[in-house]
Amino acid sequence: MSKVMIIGAGGVSNVTTQKCGLNPDVFSEILLASRTESKCKEIAARTKIPVHTAKVDADDANEVAALIKDFKPKLVINLALPYQDLAIMDGCLKTGVDYLDTANYEPKDEAKFCYKWQWDYQERFAKAGLMALLGCGFDPGVTNIYCAYAQKHHYDEINYIDIFDCNAGSHGKAFATNFNPEINIREITQRGKFWEDGQWKETDPLSVHFDFDYPTIGPKDSYLMYHEELESLVKNINGLKRIRFWMTFGQEYLTHLRVLQNVGMTRIDPVMYEGKEIVPLQFLKAVLPDPGSLAEGYTGKTCIGCVFKGKKAGKDVSRYIYNICDHAQCHTEVHAQAISYTTGVPAMIGAMMMLKNTWRGKGVFNVEQFNPDPFMEQLNIHGLPWIDTEYHATL
Repeated sequence: MSKVMIIGAGGVSNVTTQKCGLNPDVFSEILLASRTESKCKEIAARTKIPVHTAKVDADDANEVAALIKDFKPKLVINLALPYQDLAIMDGCLKTGVDYLDTANYEPKDEAKFCYKWQWDYQERFAKAGLMALLGCGFDPGVTNIYCAYAQKHHYDEINYIDIFDCNAGSHGKAFATNFNPEINIREITQRGKFWEDGQWKETDPLSVHFDFDYPTIGPKDSYLMYHEELESLVKNINGLKRIRFWMTFGQEYLTHLRVLQNVGMTRIDPVMYEGKEIVPLQFLKAVLPDPGSLAEGYTGKTCIGCVFKGKKAGKDVSRYIYNICDHAQCHTEVHAQAISYTTGVPAMIGAMMMLKNTWRGKGVFNVEQFNPDPFMEQLNIHGLPWIDTEYHATL
């Protein structure tokens, strides 16, 4: 049994904390910390084991380190904002504690999604004998592990990977994002990017799309985007010729987004308002629904997975590995919607892999660098069962 410290008190943290509480044989004690301690207390009240709470400024590595020194966890699970990744990693280095997150670092002043900043910590974590596990949510996270599993069990080389993320749910709001609005809108308004024939290629934002037939859901318009797992998978999957990421958006959502962009509400540079600097996107975040509030009454399903094409013993092989998750069932279990659930459960499983030494190394790692089998087994146990099937359509 091990003590863990979880930073962040949003929808994903709610799921991860409760799931840790359902596995007391691994997680003996939890400290949940956030800038807003009242949110931590709400999550603690839902969790099956006692949860300590604290206030912390995760932008301040010294404050993070002081809290770690006081609580003495074996692992820090970072579910805060991506801007705060480096400060929390620094706090772990100062105190000699392992680290896990679900999203790569990005600077506040530039919507740039890149692992370089965190990969640059490799030598420092290795010299300290510590392990940092990056991107252990669903995408990135489980999608990477699907790739590692396919590479291990189905292929000598994987030539083509398409990652598909569909949310076919309905939350009844005119416009809302399923995770942090600031991060979500920064992500989807950037230029699309994919890797093909040894180089990165770019597209205008959401300019490339087609109907993909999602299991149990049906055809949905799917848009090409850049997503961070592409960067690490290009390094770690053998034989790649092309890898792309696709996500579904409804036309009502896209219309609202287009209007917000046109009037400047998605800007991330500060503007003057009544003598003060404000960032329009941060103001927009404050007036949009909290993603954690969407769970009650959310209906429908998500489908996230990977389509693979490659070779095994000289023969062409096509596979599709995916998960279906139901919003209403997630709310019944942990008072969450499926987007939070599909990210929060893998974070708990990744922590379990580290604490039980099933996954172990010195340095900074992406999840596909480890044996996928024990993680895949735990997905079936803890609420994210997967389907592995042949795939015959042309992409």
